[in-house]
Amino acid sequence: MTESESNPSHLFLRAARGERTERTPVWLMRQAGRTDPEYNKVKAESAMPLHDLFRDPDYAARISLLPQRFGVDAIIYFQDILTPLAPMGAEFVFAPGPMLTQHIRDVVDLDQLHTYDVADELPFITETFRLVRASLDGALPVLGFAGAPLTLLVFILEEGSFGAHAHKALLFLRDYPDVAHRLLEKLTDMTIDYLKLQIAAGAAAVQLFESAANLLSREQYETWALPYQQRIFEALRATVPTIIFARDWAEASLLKSSGADILSLSDKVSIAEARKQFGDAQVLQGNLDNRLLIKGSKEDIAAAARAIVEAGGHNGHIFNLSHGLLRETPFDNVVHLIDVVKSTRLPLT
Repeated sequence: MTESESNPSHLFLRAARGERTERTPVWLMRQAGRTDPEYNKVKAESAMPLHDLFRDPDYAARISLLPQRFGVDAIIYFQDILTPLAPMGAEFVFAPGPMLTQHIRDVVDLDQLHTYDVADELPFITETFRLVRASLDGALPVLGFAGAPLTLLVFILEEGSFGAHAHKALLFLRDYPDVAHRLLEKLTDMTIDYLKLQIAAGAAAVQLFESAANLLSREQYETWALPYQQRIFEALRATVPTIIFARDWAEASLLKSSGADILSLSDKVSIAEARKQFGDAQVLQGNLDNRLLIKGSKEDIAAAARAIVEAGGHNGHIFNLSHGLLRETPFDNVVHLIDVVKSTRLPLT
């Protein structure tokens, strides 16, 4: 039984179904992580590199649960989007950022990537979900996630992190399109299996992260990202609510075309614009600028948060950020933001 079946009255799940709620539910991308001093204490206590911490169910569950104490409405399990790549033959370690352990020499190396049995190779995923759900005992829904196929491919081709540029990856897409599509098919098959594993373990909803979207033109997005997103969401249809997130992406119509149930908006698309384009029945997530939380005053953060809550109208809207919490975000600002969102109540109409 999934979490959504066991407790459909959770505020997050009601909003995810498009219902009007008494207040707007809130969770934050990267809410269990480095902005939280308690996370840093646990990480230091473990004395583990990050890639081992992800694979330790006891520590991963403990970290996943940390945001419960500051009032979020959903727990997203602690993991990295690169974790499922290791059994495919593309293992990343964190030193401190992600680095591919074996250099890519040629196309032959890339063609060695292969699908696998996710239940056999990733048993710690299921165990982490079990521990988190047992601790929560139904108090909050648990969310799962995966990196979108193109985003995973960009990490592989860049052999590590990328920011506003990923020259090697984009050149590869241009010069070896057949190979790229072949790899994306493998990554799509793996991602479908991986998300189904999380759903079977109790994920109440799942989010697909297209973190490479900011690198792409519309044409590139339609060629390299969208078709594989569509395959994934079609495979998950009628399971749990699904969310599409595309980093710094301004064209909400392509988010809609993915087939996801919930569109997670960047700060480049207003909730009002999305409502006008797709109607009030479309469930939305977002979309406070994550950079505002770094240097913004408490007053500015509160004003921006209230404006977003008002735009969402407590109606099929889940509060979140334009992207994940950044390392330098003051923890006090995170707590303040959640308090503001939860205390902002709109009159029922």
